[in-house]
Amino acid sequence: MKTNSNPPITPTAEQIAQTKKAIETYYLEWLYNPSKREGVYPFYQIHEAGEPIQGTVMIFHGFSAKPMQMFLVGDYLFRNGFNIYQIPLAGHGFLPPDSFWPQVDLKPEFLNPLRQGVQQDPVLDNFFYNRASNPFGAFQQVSLFQKMALVARILKAAPQLLDMALAIERANDRDFDRYFTSSHMNYLNEAKQRLAELDAMPGPIYTVGLSVGGAVALALAASRPERIKKVVTYAPLLEVSNEVNERYINLTGPLDLRQFSWEHNISFPVGCLTAANRFGAFVRSEKNRQTLETIPTFLVLTENEDAADLQTNQRFFKQLGGESKGHRYYLYPASDLVPHPMVDPREISQGMTNRFWKSLYQETFRFLTTGEMDSANMSNLEEASDLPPIPTYS
Repeated sequence: MKTNSNPPITPTAEQIAQTKKAIETYYLEWLYNPSKREGVYPFYQIHEAGEPIQGTVMIFHGFSAKPMQMFLVGDYLFRNGFNIYQIPLAGHGFLPPDSFWPQVDLKPEFLNPLRQGVQQDPVLDNFFYNRASNPFGAFQQVSLFQKMALVARILKAAPQLLDMALAIERANDRDFDRYFTSSHMNYLNEAKQRLAELDAMPGPIYTVGLSVGGAVALALAASRPERIKKVVTYAPLLEVSNEVNERYINLTGPLDLRQFSWEHNISFPVGCLTAANRFGAFVRSEKNRQTLETIPTFLVLTENEDAADLQTNQRFFKQLGGESKGHRYYLYPASDLVPHPMVDPREISQGMTNRFWKSLYQETFRFLTTGEMDSANMSNLEEASDLPPIPTYS
């Protein structure tokens, strides 16, 4: 497999103008929408006419976050020869999440009887009431032990929900469409629309993403392999971490239990996580894997994972064919204390931040330009001298 980049290309003023017009049309649609979510806007960094570029990178942030989560890595790539297009995940540019974010919902004919069954259990009814009505207690995350207890209690109160949850978890289960409506494919459909805005821009397109954004980066490449040349995916959410979390999400999501984002304390239905999980299963489908075998991918994971299932991602890398097929892989050991949101050094998760973010950016650049990755540099606190230096950010 050829992994080196194409020679630099110099877009014309007309090509740049057409691209900016297409992106700005989308931006104005967001700007004048009364439901827009403040600060969650698309933005680009495009080099001037006459400047050669390495290509254009589409960057997708993590679930419930904003494009600014990925600003630093995008800015570093822009300073070193790439055009950058930073994109909100499907629906994430708007509020409330119930109306705009992709989610899985039970059809009313199944939801209403289930709710009645759950409400007849005084313990569950009290728990759901507390989560919905207490703005302070609601911000408390549900522990793994609580999830296990809730799963057991919900199945006792509404055993028929198990078949419905299994219809979500099983690939291509024919009962899924019988029970549910789902907008999980909006993640890919809206990404395709953003890719179309780059039609006038010559040169290769690359995708980069974190978590759910990493799944989108992979899915978009699988859908347009003739246009997208490489993928960098940080802790992609191809399946939620551990079976308890997955079962909890797939049971409580259809019941409209709510979850809270630490991003301005936004409340969203757990069904939004159900949709993200189902989209991850779509990315892992055999058809997509076969296509992605031919597209060099750099997969970065951490042992301190609390969102994306680590074993699923490791297995996915092997199914792509591993390094023999031109793919690259790095796993931060637990002792490096790198959390799931590893891209922004200012973002704290589980009390951890990524101290190795500079080398992560440098190796992202190396992979996009050469198809290679230096694993020794990934755990290096110092910058590699053979790669462009990291700017000083305040």
